[in-house]
Amino acid sequence: MEPKALLARFAPLASEEARRAFIFETLREKGLSPRVDAVGNVLAGEGPIWLAAHYDTVLPPGPVAEREGRWYAPAIGDNSSGVAVLLSLAEPEPGVGYAFTVGEEGLGNLQGARALVAAVRPRTFIAVDGYLGTVVPWAVGSERLEAVFKGPGGHAWGDRGRPSASHALGLAIAWLYGMDLPEEASLNVGRVWGGQAINAIPAEAGLWLDLRATRQDRLDGLAREARRGLMEAASRAQVEVEVRPLGSRPAGRTAPDALLEAAREAVRAAGVEVQERAASTDAAAAVPHGIPAIAVGAYRGGGAHTEEEWVDPDSLLQGLLVLQNLLARLR
Repeated sequence: MEPKALLARFAPLASEEARRAFIFETLREKGLSPRVDAVGNVLAGEGPIWLAAHYDTVLPPGPVAEREGRWYAPAIGDNSSGVAVLLSLAEPEPGVGYAFTVGEEGLGNLQGARALVAAVRPRTFIAVDGYLGTVVPWAVGSERLEAVFKGPGGHAWGDRGRPSASHALGLAIAWLYGMDLPEEASLNVGRVWGGQAINAIPAEAGLWLDLRATRQDRLDGLAREARRGLMEAASRAQVEVEVRPLGSRPAGRTAPDALLEAAREAVRAAGVEVQERAASTDAAAAVPHGIPAIAVGAYRGGGAHTEEEWVDPDSLLQGLLVLQNLLARLR
């Protein structure tokens, strides 16, 4: 079945259970013997080369709307399209394994890809993720932290002057966004909370922090500085703070020159311009093991991680051709 037809059936499935069942049944119908591992990955085939597409999403998938040749739906690109292209590619042939992974988005911490790489130890690992033409030979690492500030709370008037957790939260956010970021690094306070009523001094307030960098030493330094800022904010506001890790992804080069050149050639041979960049994908799971890995895109689209995400469904055939070209060069 062509990837466009697979996408039309797969993209609207909202739950991971339904998406996993669809993948499993499609692989079985194609003559493969799929299995589900302990973390929820769907696996088929085996060999030194493994291709993976994550089927978890940021926003819940929903019905597909077509407008002017584009298909619109949350998660229709990232990564429903990657799944559809990899499902279309999957065949019962020796030397190649196919994985449909969990835990790539949100706080998943690459759970599926980490489990896969540790279990099968591939010679080469390919993540199918992103826009057509994209080649990702470098993993953007991340450190994710939760900081919770705690104070005594109290009445906004009767206990005026008491330390406030929201005061610490504000100081912390100002500190974080005032940090001098190293080259090729980012910082994002993605979630904040605290307080119970307009006339109550907040006894608790917190934030989620996402730090990213392309080099591990820069990422480690950024995380140390952020922790220092969080502690400083708590001290200035005279409250306590608890900082705990939410997840970590390694940074570094994933693809040796030969693998990178093979990916470039595969994209060009499909008639697509190469867009080389660093990104955070399942390929990062290979970094600690020293396994050659790369991520390649499979569709044209836009609006990732929004309600208005879209794809050009006809572009999936070019994405399929990219993967076919890449496999031919790696065998």
